[in-house]
This record gives sequence, structure tokens and C-alpha cells, in this order.
Amino acid sequence: MTATPAGPVFSELGVTELAQRLPQPSTEVPVLVAVNGRSSSGKTSLSARLAAPLTRAAVVHTDDLAWHHAVLAWDDLLVDGVLTPVRAGRAVHFRPPAWEARGRSGAVEVPTGSTHLLVEGVGVGRAGLHAQFDVRLWVETPRPLRQARDEVRLAAGEMSADSYAGWMAAEDAHFAADRPWERADVVVDGSAGGGTDRVRVAFRPT
Repeated sequence: MTATPAGPVFSELGVTELAQRLPQPSTEVPVLVAVNGRSSSGKTSLSARLAAPLTRAAVVHTDDLAWHHAVLAWDDLLVDGVLTPVRAGRAVHFRPPAWEARGRSGAVEVPTGSTHLLVEGVGVGRAGLHAQFDVRLWVETPRPLRQARDEVRLAAGEMSADSYAGWMAAEDAHFAADRPWERADVVVDGSAGGGTDRVRVAFRPT
């Protein structure tokens, strides 16, 4: 058994079973799911794996909102550009300001008719966004493993060493103050990555 900083005990179940345990929409508004965790904890992989067995799930990455914007100060873009139109039953085709300024093609998109919207990224489960979501997941992965994954990204040139150091300083300060794992509905062990169809999870007592 393994404990997170919040102290839950993990049990194992299939990814499909975890996806099926998410609430089903009672209206035309999709169920809003936050998938939070530290850098390289496995949030993106988990979100894709959860979305696959759901009927019509969409995934939004906060890295797209943070692109040339800010490490963590993108919550207004998420609320105004994505969550508000989704709750109004509208499709999302959102181009953040930095995309326009720097000529990035495409858009952050969520189609109408989605049953679930999974928003994944560092800090998406923060206290200020807690009420925006129906379910909040925290992906807990040991620091040595996260650092090893980050080293692969650095070696691939995904970011510079200076950018990485700045990101981690902001991230560490945020989580030291916010402690979102204490509010999470589900804690997921991210150690295994995406190489298995099973996950280790702990559910918050109800």
C-alpha cells in the first residue's frame, strides 16, 4: 500500500471502470472533470485513457491556455473561454490571446453533445477553480519518477533548462500553498504511466 501526502490507501481497478464511475450528465451540459497534478505526473495520459471508453468525451489541456501566457495565471482564460460557453450549451472554439498574437493555428475546441469534459493540467484543481468542476482528480507520482520524465523532455528540447527551472519554482510554490490533493474526489497513482489498463486509486470518503 502507498500513501499520498493526504494519506489515502490505494486500491486497483480498471481504467474503464474508473471512467464509468464518473457521474453521467443529467442535462445537456457535460460533466466537468479536473485532472490535476504536478508536471510529468501522468495527467495527460490518464485523461486520454479515461476519455477513450466514455461515450463522447472531450479533453482540454491547460498547457494550451498557458502557451506564451503564464505558468499558472490562466484561470480566467479557462473560465471565460471554455467553461462558461460549455455550461451554456455552446460549442467552444477558443483562441487564447497569445495564439492570436503569435500566429498559432487552430483553437481549443469542445464540441456540443459532449458527455464529459476533462480539463487536465498543473493547477487545474486549485481552490479558486474547485467549484467550477463536478469531479476533481489528483494524480500523485513520486518526485524521482517525475524528474526522470522531465529529463527526457528536456533532452528532447521541449523546453530550456531556464524555462524548466522557472516553471518548477512556480509550481512548487503553488502546490505548497494550495494542497489540492486534500480536496480531490479521487487520487490516482501515476507511477505506472499509460502502459497498463489498470490504475491504483483512492476515493475520498463520502
